[in-house]
Order: sequence, then C-alpha cells, then structure tokens
Amino acid sequence: MNTISHSTISALILAGGRAQRMGGCDKGLVELQNRPMICHAIEVLTPQLDLIRINANRNQATYAALGLSISCASPAPQPYEVISDSMHDFQGPLAGIAQGLQSCPTPWMLVVPCDTPFLPQDLVARMAAQIEQQGAMVAVAHDGQRLQPVVSLINRELLDSLQRYLDEGERKIDRWYAKQKLCCVDFSDQPQAFLNINSLKDMQLLENQAL
Repeated sequence: MNTISHSTISALILAGGRAQRMGGCDKGLVELQNRPMICHAIEVLTPQLDLIRINANRNQATYAALGLSISCASPAPQPYEVISDSMHDFQGPLAGIAQGLQSCPTPWMLVVPCDTPFLPQDLVARMAAQIEQQGAMVAVAHDGQRLQPVVSLINRELLDSLQRYLDEGERKIDRWYAKQKLCCVDFSDQPQAFLNINSLKDMQLLENQAL
C-alpha cells in the first residue's frame, strides 16, 4: 500500500441528514456559540487538510458560501464544493459517503459529521498512521467505549463495494464496514472529542456550559 500523506487525503463533512431529533432543521447551519455548527468541524480540519468538501441536500449555496466567510474559510478563501446525494429521501450517511467517493480527488477521504464540533486536533495523523500500520482500507475512530462510525478514513477504491451494498437496499454503515479490511483507531484519551449534538436540548446544554 502506498504511503498516506497529507496530499493524499481530502475531507468530506456530512451535513445531508434530516435532523429529525432537531426538529428537521438543517443541523449544520444551526448556530453553536454564534457560528453555524459545521464551522466548528471546519475549524478543526482546516489545519490538518488542504481540501474540505461538504455533503448537503439543502441550502447548498449557503454551505458553499461558508468557504468565503471569515469564521469558516481557509487561508485562501473560496467557495466549498458541495456534493448532494444522488439517492432521494435522505438515505443516510452511506449515501453521502458514496457520493463523495464518486468525485473524490484524492486516494483517501476523511469523513466526519457536521454535528461533532470538538473533533481531535490530530485526527488525520492518527487515522492515517493506523491505516499504514495495519494495511487497512478503512479506519474508524473509537472513543474507548464505542465506535464512531461516521468518523472514518476510507480508500477511494471501495466505491464499487459501497455502491453494490447500497444497490442491494442496505443502509447500515457498520455492516458495510464489517465487509472491509477495517482498523479501529483508539481515541480513548479524548472521548469528549466525539460529543455529538443531536437535539436542540443538547445544544442548549452545551451553550450553558460555555457561559
């Protein structure tokens, strides 16, 4: 397997879900600490990778424009590429991942959700190191208690496998992972990095803690 370097990885932030537990709003654009929630993930990833793309199924122009905003832009501001699912009716994270892999410009694609604002500052380095060490095709973060299935590093060559899986009507991400050469990456030293905001109540609790 070729060595994984900074230039061989790009990121896809998943923001294409229904957010039913948040009242059906567009979760990535809900404000957390006076910024769209997705901007927190962007802020963590920007020092780690040069290319960030967004998977979204609504408000695509708004997501693209975040690349031009002061709070979300990289040092060279430009609109973010926004990728929408080809499958209709919000088919889950695998649909977004498949769409991202289809147009992925790098051999590896880092996947993170838009609602996990405190991702590890060394996420990319640790994921890539485990891929190289174990010769895996997929790395998935583990917080010490459970897998975090939508925080993963995936080889672009797995697109055909994923497309077949989706064509069979399957949607469960863990079942697809089980079919691949998988490694788990231990982040038990910082489980709080995977805090997931699923509801407006979660959001309010977090805002109150920050006061």
